[in-house]
Order: sequence, then C-alpha cells, then structure tokens
Amino acid sequence: MTAVLSLNSAAVPHVNRIGLDELAWFRNNASFAHTVKIDARLAGFMIGLRPGTEYKSLNYRWFCEHYDDFAYVDRIVVADWARRRGVAEALYTEFAASQADVNVMTCEVNIRPANEGSMKFHQRMGFRQVGTQEVDNGEKEVALLEMHIER
Repeated sequence: MTAVLSLNSAAVPHVNRIGLDELAWFRNNASFAHTVKIDARLAGFMIGLRPGTEYKSLNYRWFCEHYDDFAYVDRIVVADWARRRGVAEALYTEFAASQADVNVMTCEVNIRPANEGSMKFHQRMGFRQVGTQEVDNGEKEVALLEMHIER
C-alpha cells in the first residue's frame, strides 16, 4: 500500500493526495482496484467505482447526477519510467472487461492546471468531453469525459 501511496503522491496535482485511510476505503468500496508491476516494480494503478457508493468526490457526484450507470475511473497513475509501455491502456481495458454490464466509462482530466499528456491519451482512447467543473475551491478545473465501451 505504501508504494501505491508514493506513486499517487508523485502524481499530485493531476490526482488528489490520499492517505492510508482513503486507500483502505477504496480497497473496501471500489469496484476495481488494480496494480500493474513490471519486473517486480509498481508501474501503475487504477481505482474505479460504480454508482451507489458514499464517495464524496464532486466529480464522481457529477456523473451520479447525469448518468444512470457508468464505470468511473477515480484515479489512474503510471510511474514516469513505465509510461508509453501500455500500462494505462491495459488498466482501462481490464476495468472495462470487469464491468461487463455497463456501457459507459467516465473520468476527469485537469484542464487547469493542464494535464495535456493525459488529455491526449484519453482522446486517443475514445473519450469525449461532456462537461467541465471547478473543484478544490476554484484551484482546479476539470474536463468531465465519457467513453462508450464497445462490446
């Protein structure tokens, strides 16, 4: 768990900082929480949720208000040394496959401060923007994205 927390911390501000309690909450409530290792090193991880949890995230709540059902990517982080090695795409593919009864995957990407690499990746994957919102008391603005899952 400490390796996941370290990797998550290295990705701030593109993901929110979490502690052990939050990580334990995700482990108990997420519909998807997976890691990828390359040569025994943590290369990346993803946490995904479905509607119906008591998660307080404004972005998750936005999707709950606008969609009946969805597979929500709360966070995905790939270590710098593991980028462009298919880690993120493998995690997205695995999450989609594990949620066989849902046809829409959702997530958000920072547009202020900009996370251009993530936005380009999500556009390549087939995500499209369906909204924006300010979070963290106006410190951030996110693009809310959806992708229809091909079955």
